[in-house]
Amino acid sequence: TILGSCVAVCLYDPILKTGGINHYMLPFWNGQGLASPKYGNIAIERLLEKMLLFGSKKSNIRAKVFGGGEVIDTNISQFRIGERNIHLALDMLNELKIPVVAKSVGGKLGRKIEYLTATGEVKQRYIERTIQVYG
Repeated sequence: TILGSCVAVCLYDPILKTGGINHYMLPFWNGQGLASPKYGNIAIERLLEKMLLFGSKKSNIRAKVFGGGEVIDTNISQFRIGERNIHLALDMLNELKIPVVAKSVGGKLGRKIEYLTATGEVKQRYIERTIQVYG
């Protein structure tokens, strides 16, 4: 998946050797409209529910968190979506008592990650800012 200010949470159960990933755009669903997994609080909850449904025990699950880059320069705090997405993931995983065993978050560049759910391994490549001019 490709991440700019979005965040991906990868959950892995090393006992069952299974995992899952989400990718969300905004931190919180405010209760209006559809409870979509494009919101972090919904996406993390649903991913955990699926892991438990497939037989994982919560105490076995480990997390890796990626993304949340500030790919648009701004000093206006409500537009710092990446930072807010990161805080939501880390806070929610902490509340759920799911340990974060790896993370690559923040910064100014986007990321491309590939998650191997059978092993829990995540491969990451930064996306450089390049300019192409078409004349």
